Amino acid sequence: MNTKTELQGKANRHLWMQAKGWADMTAAGEPMIIESANGISVTDIEGNTWLDVNGGYSSVNIGYGRKDMADIVKNQMLQLSYYPEQTTTFPNALLAEKLAEITPGTLSRVWPVSGGSEANEIAIRMARAYHVRRGDKGRYKIISRYGSYHGATSGVAWLGRPASLGLDQYEPGPLGMIYASQPNPYSCSFGGKSPSECAILCAQDIENLIIQNDPDTIAAIIGEPITSSLGAVVPGEQYWLIVREICDRYGILLIDDEVVCGFGRTGKMFGIEHFGVTPDIMTLAKGLGSSYVPIGAVIATTQIADAFAGKENIFYAALTAGGHPVSTASALANINIIEQEGLVEASAVKGRYFINRLNNLAVKHPIVGDVRGMGLLVAIELDSKFTIDDKELGDWLVNTFKDNGLLLRTLGSRVIQMSPPLCITEAEIDIIVDALDSTLTKLSSYLSKV
Repeated sequence: MNTKTELQGKANRHLWMQAKGWADMTAAGEPMIIESANGISVTDIEGNTWLDVNGGYSSVNIGYGRKDMADIVKNQMLQLSYYPEQTTTFPNALLAEKLAEITPGTLSRVWPVSGGSEANEIAIRMARAYHVRRGDKGRYKIISRYGSYHGATSGVAWLGRPASLGLDQYEPGPLGMIYASQPNPYSCSFGGKSPSECAILCAQDIENLIIQNDPDTIAAIIGEPITSSLGAVVPGEQYWLIVREICDRYGILLIDDEVVCGFGRTGKMFGIEHFGVTPDIMTLAKGLGSSYVPIGAVIATTQIADAFAGKENIFYAALTAGGHPVSTASALANINIIEQEGLVEASAVKGRYFINRLNNLAVKHPIVGDVRGMGLLVAIELDSKFTIDDKELGDWLVNTFKDNGLLLRTLGSRVIQMSPPLCITEAEIDIIVDALDSTLTKLSSYLSKV
């Protein structure tokens, strides 16, 4: 049997992990080897247990260790593990129907993929191809918001230009990327003094960019309804309504990235439902299957899909694992669990409890500058007045959280986002907040010495 040290050695000799250097991990006695998990808890190879406050990659919506999900996967593999070209399967058809049923408006035509990056790649291609079919061949530019993350593949990595991807080493980027401001009420780029004022100013920024860059060249605007990549940034309620009106005015498609926000994460089945807006294209992943197996999807409105009808009009973008029967069967079971166990409503209720506890924490710790979020996508942002190296602070926070029983990463070191499985209990929320309380107390002492 492999020991922890042996497995770490194998990983650090051969595994190229995400956002981790093998030399640093070797020196720090990492990586942590996770052996089992249940609910929101994970256990390493030595039997140590932590709460996974980020729920994987904000993706394990129904929680770890569900035997019913494992049974679905096993049974589907035994019955049909894959399928021939130009055929489909029972679970694929049922999942498409289910997604058409639960998504808003006339979103009704599903393109299966195997993850969020692929979903956004397909959505961008679909938007551009739609305009071509309508005779607008000059529409290729995409508007995203600075700092947003929409995936790591070559096309969508440039959406938002997130600092974490180090895009300067992959220049030149694709043509037609335009960047708007984030509607972040805590640090509004245009000095808005309220969520409403910031929303209006940032929506106007999008219209200004459209005019400056020639409206007839803009294909789509893409955004998360609540920006997870910057720590649960909730725009003022007018923002998406105004953006939808702008899209309609200029003939631009609205792509709603629900990869993180979807399937109950924000206290609604889909994040955009908080704002009463229907997008033209919606992208899905993460909570679609709760990360039991890889899956994603793009769903388009009837109007968009109908532009691709006809023998000579097919949209070509074949993906080997898109619509995999094991993935689609798992996703269908996952959605059923979310609905049957009331996890969307639970997310809303527990999210309010979480925010209330974090607000009380902010009163106790002036170092907390902002508390925000919806449902079980919440965050605190530390006040920017103190000076410390961001990497040093980030490493210190992650290590201190770990000492307090939490696996919890930071975003840019000053933003601490929490997105636990939707099955979390209030008692587990209390454990997380108490550990944050202890960490912030230690942080104040730590900062007084640096």
